[in-house]
Amino acid sequence: MSILSLLITTTTNLVAAQGCRPDQTETLKRFKNEFTFSSSCSDDADFLRGVTCDNVTGAVTMLKLPSGCLRGTLRDNSSLFELSHLRYLNLSFNDFASSPLPSSFGQLHNLEVLLLSSNGFLGQVPSSIRNLTKLTQLQLSHNKLTGDLTLLLQNLTSLVALDVSSNEFYGTIPSFLFTLSSLSYFDLSENHLSGSLQTPFSLPNLRVLRLSYLNITHQLDLRIFSSLKSLSYLDLSGISLAPTSMFSDIDFTKNLNVLILLECNISKFPRFVRSLKNLEYLNLSHNRIKGNVPDWLWSLPRLTTLYLFNNSFTGFEGSLDHVLANSPVQVLDMSYNSFRGSFPNPPRFIINLSAWNNSFTGEIPLSTCNRTFLDVLDLSYNNFTGLLPPCLGNMNVVTLRKNKLEGSIPDVFYIGASTQTLDVGYNQLTGKLPRSLRNCSLLRFLSVDDNRISDSFPFWLKALPSLKVLTLRSNRFHGPISPPDGPGPLAFPKLQILEISQNRFTGSLPKNYFENWSATSLKPNDEEKYIGNYTSEEYIYEENMYMGDYTSAKYMYQDTLDLQYKGLYMEQGKVLTFYSAIDFSGNKLEGEIPESIGLLKALIALNLSSNSFTGHIPMSFANVSELESLDLSKNKLSGEIPQELKRLSYLAYIDVSDNQLTGEIPQGTQIIGQPKSSFEGNLGLCGLPLEESCFTENTPSIEEPDEEEDGGVLKWRAVAIGYGPGVLFGLAIGYVVALYKPEWFIKNYIQNRLLGIGRL
Repeated sequence: MSILSLLITTTTNLVAAQGCRPDQTETLKRFKNEFTFSSSCSDDADFLRGVTCDNVTGAVTMLKLPSGCLRGTLRDNSSLFELSHLRYLNLSFNDFASSPLPSSFGQLHNLEVLLLSSNGFLGQVPSSIRNLTKLTQLQLSHNKLTGDLTLLLQNLTSLVALDVSSNEFYGTIPSFLFTLSSLSYFDLSENHLSGSLQTPFSLPNLRVLRLSYLNITHQLDLRIFSSLKSLSYLDLSGISLAPTSMFSDIDFTKNLNVLILLECNISKFPRFVRSLKNLEYLNLSHNRIKGNVPDWLWSLPRLTTLYLFNNSFTGFEGSLDHVLANSPVQVLDMSYNSFRGSFPNPPRFIINLSAWNNSFTGEIPLSTCNRTFLDVLDLSYNNFTGLLPPCLGNMNVVTLRKNKLEGSIPDVFYIGASTQTLDVGYNQLTGKLPRSLRNCSLLRFLSVDDNRISDSFPFWLKALPSLKVLTLRSNRFHGPISPPDGPGPLAFPKLQILEISQNRFTGSLPKNYFENWSATSLKPNDEEKYIGNYTSEEYIYEENMYMGDYTSAKYMYQDTLDLQYKGLYMEQGKVLTFYSAIDFSGNKLEGEIPESIGLLKALIALNLSSNSFTGHIPMSFANVSELESLDLSKNKLSGEIPQELKRLSYLAYIDVSDNQLTGEIPQGTQIIGQPKSSFEGNLGLCGLPLEESCFTENTPSIEEPDEEEDGGVLKWRAVAIGYGPGVLFGLAIGYVVALYKPEWFIKNYIQNRLLGIGRL
């Protein structure tokens, strides 16, 4: 088998494994049994699907493990290293439990391809890696590996593809790598490498070069890359570029398709881009570019993806009617700038249009409704006026939040409408919710908060099988929120977040109101996908973490939401997929809190404050084991606070102030650690944290803090995924991002169009 066909043939069917010698099959089974096998994999069938054996000798020559199937420690004495005839080995996206990279890899002298991406390896790369002199592809990306690359790689002279990105390698940038004439794919990005980049580069075959976020000790002159005549993909993000090269007519290769210059300290639009007639993808986000976007940019004949996010652009050169309209751009993000004035007619083939957080005024152009490929329209946080576009049902995602739009929501949602997210919060909308929304079987996120909508509770939305988030806060909704066909459960099939605060809802809740809320009644039983274990793609990891739209090959959209949590108001945070919350505060609800609340075992936040609830606090709250935030303040609740509440080890916030409660406050650590204001306004309450003593002789001792208290579920969940304790939402406003790093272009474009040498 030739090396080219070996690299292209990355998967085989089960029949391929049947040609292996019995001793080789036995070795494979012993290797598999060294690890925990994920329940998501179909055991032996999945494991053997990536095995190929030599037609003559029966020896295993190729092993590609299924992604995310194995978990455990890869040891030096592993059975894997008995497979001495291996030429292709791909263990990527399996979890080897933060183990060091075994030195026994150096025994596999026949290896030509070694792919170890996102495995959890850490520590020093063993020097034995230098024994693999036949290597043509080496990928160690997205681990925590260290070492001096110059010492590790300078015997490896046959490399065609090298990816050591997102590690902790140190030392100087290995200059000898820039003289490997065979190198076609080269990625050193996101390491602790430093030094200078000097010409000449002797890389006639180099097609992909990624050097982002290295510590280059000087401003980089882009003209040094003009000698790379085969270059198709260049990423220099995080490197300060010399201003003179921005304004020069650089003789870049005409083959350049992808140019990524995020955070490069650019202050003016780079003039040399004008000559890049084959450019398909341009990202200039997070720079300091001012003024107008040049009109020639929209004339680049192959430009389909353009990111100008977070600059200081103020306008466009040329006519707003035509300058963008004839462009081939399909994905356009010009959010977080200073654009003002009327919004231009969008490109004819636009798929994703994002321009949130600018100062656009006037009406949203009706031409957006003529863009038949438009999936995502995000014009939130602007100053648009007039009516909502009459084509909302044609798009997957519509976000027009925080504008000055008027009128009612158009009743135009036809059967089979593609709408998944509709957010028109913080406008001046009136009328009722359009009943045609019930036709949107894919709708999962609906937010109309802070408008002037006057309507009854939309029980008819229960027919939507995918609805996860419903936000009606701060409108003029009125009437009961218990089903009109008699006392019974509300029972949305997949609803996780119901936010109806600050309206005029009245009435009481039946005892079984919280029954059959399937999305919030089951405890999370698959936490591993949230706690930092690697998955097969970076964007799938994001999909596991945050609610959003991940169906497109070119972009992902992450939903954002305003919520009150732990007594704080958080604006536009990304929502973790397991987050579940109910907020009925600020209405005129009365009667007892239903005992069925205890069925919502996965509920994380509950706010029933500022109503007229009476009766006791249900003891069933003790069953809501994931609860972190509970607000029952400003009601008419009486009796004692159930002692069972101190069993809620994740409870980080509780407020029962301004009720008619009596007796001793439960003396659990997570409760007495609250401020006394959380219990004030109840004349009959006593015990810590209040100053009033209960005058009992045998005062219960304060419980020792449990390991997972004092931070709750957020502490271990959030720390494990690397986002810091107490964070349920992302810190940045959610927005549409292209999957350029690395999956979209790296996986599909580079591997298939540029290299043609198998999966990197």
